[in-house]
Amino acid sequence: MSTDRQAEAAAAEEPAAPQPAADGEPGTAPGEAPASGVDPAAAGPQERPEGGAPEAGTDPHGEADDGGPGAEPPVSGRGGRGEGPAGPGPEVDEQATADAPQGTGGAGEQADEAGAEGTGGAGEHVGEAGAEGTGGAGGHAPEAGVEGAEGADGVVLAGAEAGPGAQTQPALSEAQAELAAQKVERERIARRKAEREGPVEAGAKLSGTAADLLAAVRAVESGAKPPAVYFDEAPAAPRRAAPAPPPPPRRTAGAPAAAPSADAVDGVRAVLARGGAPEALAAPAAAALGDDAAGRLAENPWLLLSVPAVRPTQADGFARAVLGPGAGPGDERRTAALVGWLLVQAGLKGHTALEAPVLEKALVQYGVPEPAEALEQAIAEGSVLVFHEPLGPPVGEDEEQPVRILVGLEGSAMAEESLADGLARIASTFDAPADWDEAATGPGAELIRVVAGHGLVTHTGGEAARAEPLALLSAARELGLRACLAAHVPSAEGVTVAGLLAGAEGPGRDADGQFAADLLIVLDAPQLDVETAAALVESVPDGARLVLSGDPGVLGSAGAGRVFADLLAARTCPQVVSRVPDPGPLGELVSGVGIGELNQVEAPGKEVVIVPVRDAGEAVHRAVQLVAESVPRAFGIPADSVQVITPGHGGPAGTRALNAALKERLNPGPGRFGGFDPGDRAVHVPSPGRALPARVVSADAEGLHLDRAGERVVVPKELVESQVRHGWAVTAHQAVGARWPAVVVVLPGDAAQALSRDWVYTAFGRAERHLSVVHGVDQALPRAVAEVLPKPRTTRLTGLLSALAATGGQPE
Repeated sequence: MSTDRQAEAAAAEEPAAPQPAADGEPGTAPGEAPASGVDPAAAGPQERPEGGAPEAGTDPHGEADDGGPGAEPPVSGRGGRGEGPAGPGPEVDEQATADAPQGTGGAGEQADEAGAEGTGGAGEHVGEAGAEGTGGAGGHAPEAGVEGAEGADGVVLAGAEAGPGAQTQPALSEAQAELAAQKVERERIARRKAEREGPVEAGAKLSGTAADLLAAVRAVESGAKPPAVYFDEAPAAPRRAAPAPPPPPRRTAGAPAAAPSADAVDGVRAVLARGGAPEALAAPAAAALGDDAAGRLAENPWLLLSVPAVRPTQADGFARAVLGPGAGPGDERRTAALVGWLLVQAGLKGHTALEAPVLEKALVQYGVPEPAEALEQAIAEGSVLVFHEPLGPPVGEDEEQPVRILVGLEGSAMAEESLADGLARIASTFDAPADWDEAATGPGAELIRVVAGHGLVTHTGGEAARAEPLALLSAARELGLRACLAAHVPSAEGVTVAGLLAGAEGPGRDADGQFAADLLIVLDAPQLDVETAAALVESVPDGARLVLSGDPGVLGSAGAGRVFADLLAARTCPQVVSRVPDPGPLGELVSGVGIGELNQVEAPGKEVVIVPVRDAGEAVHRAVQLVAESVPRAFGIPADSVQVITPGHGGPAGTRALNAALKERLNPGPGRFGGFDPGDRAVHVPSPGRALPARVVSADAEGLHLDRAGERVVVPKELVESQVRHGWAVTAHQAVGARWPAVVVVLPGDAAQALSRDWVYTAFGRAERHLSVVHGVDQALPRAVAEVLPKPRTTRLTGLLSALAATGGQPE
């Protein structure tokens, strides 16, 4: 792509004022390439500063930062999306961990986030980047490269002891290795005795494994570290990698976490003290393990992996302290806990199951001596489920059907099967079409005609295509039907999916607990994870119609599954594909990205502007100028209507750094309540994957008072740190489903590894009138659009739907 020099000169003039504009002005600032698409080559040699290429060696899941609450890919110049125990692949969903203020994804921002979610930024995970040290006999050498490593956000993770099964260094003889191991073990024992001599106050005097555990937990709680790391497959060659923190156990959508009793917490605290673990883990461990948490933890110390931020090496150290030398790498209790932990990690990345060979390969990386036997044992005990999924078309009676063996947790498995049964039930509702011909007019005519004769319909298209389900909603109401429209984020036309499921919004439920509706239209369907979708479909009554509508090109759900994509792939219900194109230069740009092309577009009204930058510091500076000065002056769009989007939460140009700079410029204040002041823009993440825009109103003893689209919400002060973050800058996972008059997408040099086609498509598509791209990734942007496809997710829904369709579409 090249820049038309005459077009640049014409666009360089301010629409309302011919005088030179401030640095950072759309179409006027030095170094910008206006109205010419988003290609670094569009900036001429005089406009594009040197040093725009990604910086080699700059630091690095939603979130994985937070995931969770969501899940966002990491921003890393280290050559991958983070380093996970099962290979390069931590990604945040912002999906963690999606999409949540801390990236639990989830996990994720979905997190990551899950949680994917989800998902840390540059410099955020340096403390985890070092490979574990290899020890001698017994594998007790501390991790090399982890102790004292500090990320750009100043978060330090103390080195944890290497887990059981660490391999002896090849250069040492057997005798030398044994002597070295004994020396290390004596030092460790002496150090542990010294640690226990004095009292421990609020974690101030903790060291070793206990300090590592506490530091990891606090890092997650503060948002500086993700609670989960995701993976797509195990690494090709065995290696020791810095383990990643586990996510919290998944719960059914909308189900609140049960608060543990004081006695349960006290019992767990006593067990933690025996193993030298910080008492801060007592409450989350009691909540995760439920009844008899103390007894279960004493019997199987590796159950500590169910606590957010606890990693396998840390659980190994705790187990050795509780059980003694018998806590070996092949302990059945350890292997069962690891299998479950790995599957939860996979769930936050979006998988509802893993292929058995992939899971076995991951177990090898944690020193499990017989991974196949360990997996068989976990299946036999019922802690995980095994599925045989047919591959290819059916074969004859005398032939053996090829299958792939999948392993999953009960929660996701049951949700996926319930969802398949519910979709098959709804799809088989109508045998003959209703007479809706008179209503089938206007932009939604085709959709109206198809829905008239079918219980389940999918609808795909871009932003402009949303007019078609809205037309269907209007037509259904004119026909006297009880119609409801639900979306991922609040809208004037309908309710939110979360509010509908909770009963706080929508038509309510009938005596059988199902929605009092004849037609349910769900927008933003790609954001549905299997648990939410199953709860939604189970509530649709017999005889009602369900329409799932969305853009297949956007980022997927923060939680496990790929519901909309699987339903489209199964082709078991009618599919209406909108032919309405997104208008204008922005529509042309985004449509091109959707098919893998970063096109140069004509933007006479400065709808698209590129702002080249040298480094992350300049990226933050230019983003603040665009939001506070340039966009409001050039387009009349107030700063509160300009949204900044960046790949991750951490790092020098992540959401935290950008929000700090934007707050200082737009709403400075002392931040007396958890860093917030009245008037601050915020993002509220009440659960993983839900990122809701809000405005801070006030704070008192009850907590932080937010205005969330006209609804007053009080976030208890103990939850503010984990559920609320500033909202001038968000990740793409948090932004999906919403649109703003103007968007500033910030792509610092270390964001190159986090970019993919669906990320760029989502971020660019959030703009209605104007898009500025603060560009520092050089050719990584067009390369990501052309080559980096969304990470595949291992799911079962397509096969389940196809099997039901083959048997007549009726669940058993």
